[in-house]
Amino acid sequence: YPTWKRTLTRRAREAQMNRFCKAQTIQRRLEEIEVTFRELEQQGIKLEKLLRDEDGTPADQKTQWMNQLLYLVQKKNNLMTEESDLMIVVQELKLEEQQWQLDQKLRCYMNREESLKTPEDRLAEQEILAQLVDVVNKRNALIHIQEEKRLSEL
Repeated sequence: YPTWKRTLTRRAREAQMNRFCKAQTIQRRLEEIEVTFRELEQQGIKLEKLLRDEDGTPADQKTQWMNQLLYLVQKKNNLMTEESDLMIVVQELKLEEQQWQLDQKLRCYMNREESLKTPEDRLAEQEILAQLVDVVNKRNALIHIQEEKRLSEL
């Protein structure tokens, strides 16, 4: 087994593990965001009740509650933005994994001797190649979306 094949196999496993670890980290963060959403929602409900039952409360207190409510809304919006960014990264990881799998299948077909390939093998190779191009185009679209978001935030 040539050294370069072992190296490629090892690097592929490392890349797969990195994607897996990244996906786990993102999943944990999404769960944290969900918990924070619920907490913010509860705080917002309390503040709304206080603002509606404001009989005889000083204006300073009302202003403070309103500012707290606006802060909660701003924090929730920031979390929603982070969540959408993470969802894009999750999609990108899925497409990256799919691209890797298709690439492996395509390599198997391409490593065969041309004279030994059946018409079905050639057809399968073309289908895999078309799928691979589709995945690359989807990844490109995600990168384009991320770039547009980044530019709009600036």
